[in-house]
Amino acid sequence: MLLRRLFGLMTFGSRLPCAALIVLLGVSIMPLAFAQGAWPSRPVHIVVPYPPGGASDITARLLAQKLTELWGQSVVVDNRAGANGIIALEYVSKQPGDGYTLLMANLGPNAINPAVYTRLPYDPITDFTPVTLTTLVPQILVASTSLPQKTLADVLAYARANPGSMNYGTGGNGSANHLGIELAATIAGVSMTAVPYKGDGPAMVDTISGQVSLTLPTVPAALPNIRAGKLKALAVGSRQRVPALPDVPTMHEAGVAGYESVSWGGVMGPGGMPADLVGRIDRDIQTVLGQPDVQEKLAAQGAQIVSQGPVQFAAFLKSEIDKWAAVARKANIRID
Repeated sequence: MLLRRLFGLMTFGSRLPCAALIVLLGVSIMPLAFAQGAWPSRPVHIVVPYPPGGASDITARLLAQKLTELWGQSVVVDNRAGANGIIALEYVSKQPGDGYTLLMANLGPNAINPAVYTRLPYDPITDFTPVTLTTLVPQILVASTSLPQKTLADVLAYARANPGSMNYGTGGNGSANHLGIELAATIAGVSMTAVPYKGDGPAMVDTISGQVSLTLPTVPAALPNIRAGKLKALAVGSRQRVPALPDVPTMHEAGVAGYESVSWGGVMGPGGMPADLVGRIDRDIQTVLGQPDVQEKLAAQGAQIVSQGPVQFAAFLKSEIDKWAAVARKANIRID
């Protein structure tokens, strides 16, 4: 408005000196520039859809510590577990897109839930703003040490000859490891029986005891039990072998052609965040992820750091939702 008035004065023959124009323009522009540079002026919350201690929580706390130092404002991790992540995502979707509430996005809540739930209290695309994809964490197919089959090829041969007799533990109906094993079964043309548990941890415990034959945890979750000889590692879900387990083949190498199933993490905000604010947060998170101590800590968790900004992350999310929707349809996995 002030610029319009000044332009009007000049148009109608005003002899307002240039120096005065510069002063007035400076006064009008300075508050805007200050407002843009003032973020954050209060604590920022990163909402994690899981209890403390998991991969998403560990990543969020690393980011929170480093961003607190970078921004000069507290960055607080807010764990809102429950309902397969729906509680956390619904909360974030209803917050203002001002950058003060962020989400630690994840494969299960953000990509698999839209594939298996008939209704969600938010739109998985329009109600969120992708900021940056942070990490990829490979899943790994593990077996009970009491299982006679020694390799994935042996497991698939047995399952093909005995449809439905091979069972596997999941973190619940529609969980990431449920769909991950169903993807392998679909590609390989076999039928296995899912046994749902209340979380990935109990599924792995019963795999160790031999109550179920297989499960598909993340590499960080399974690694201690593999190294202790309590689980047999059959194949990793990533396209490349995992440095911590160089002798374990990928699913593709082991006979499940084209298979890929990795857990992933990223940062999102509510829908409608301004592009310049999204860019600022993305750049700052990439700065944090580039720090050697952060890289070391995430690598120790079996996480691969990735650098994908808002545009790439949005495309990645869409592809993940489409991929798992196809798996859910073929396996007839729905949660009403």
